[in-house]
Amino acid sequence: MYRVLYIEDNPENRMLVRRILSFSVGLFTLKEAESARKGIEFAQLEPPDIILMDLSMPEMDGLTATRLMRAIPDLDNVPIIALTANVMKGDKERSLAAGCDGYIPKPIDIDKFPDEVLNYIRSGHERRTKQHQPTDPD
Repeated sequence: MYRVLYIEDNPENRMLVRRILSFSVGLFTLKEAESARKGIEFAQLEPPDIILMDLSMPEMDGLTATRLMRAIPDLDNVPIIALTANVMKGDKERSLAAGCDGYIPKPIDIDKFPDEVLNYIRSGHERRTKQHQPTDPD
C-alpha cells in the first residue's frame, strides 16, 4: 500500500480525498494533517510515498511548507503535489518553483484523481531509484 499524506486545513476537502482514495481498495493509506506544521511533523515521523499539499492554509502556506520539506533529507525526494484551488496565472509555476513535483487543480476530477496520484508516486519511485544507482565511470 502506498502511504499518502494530505495536508489540508478544510475538513470537507480532506473528506472528499479520503472517499475518492478509499475506492482504490488496498492501494492507498491516507494520513491527514490539518495544518502545514502538523504535516511536516507527520512526514518526518514516517516519510510517505507522496504528499498532497494545499497551498492556501492559515499560519503557514503550502509553498513555505514545501520549501521546508525539501530541506529535510528524508523528504527531499518524496513527491509533493500541489492540490489547490489557486488556479490563477502563475500559480502552477510558483508551486513548481517552491519544490512541488506536480500540480492538481481543484475541483479535482474524481475519476482521474487516483490514477494521477499513482502516476506521481511511480515517477517519484523511479527518480529515487535512479539517484541511488551507481554511476557508470564511462
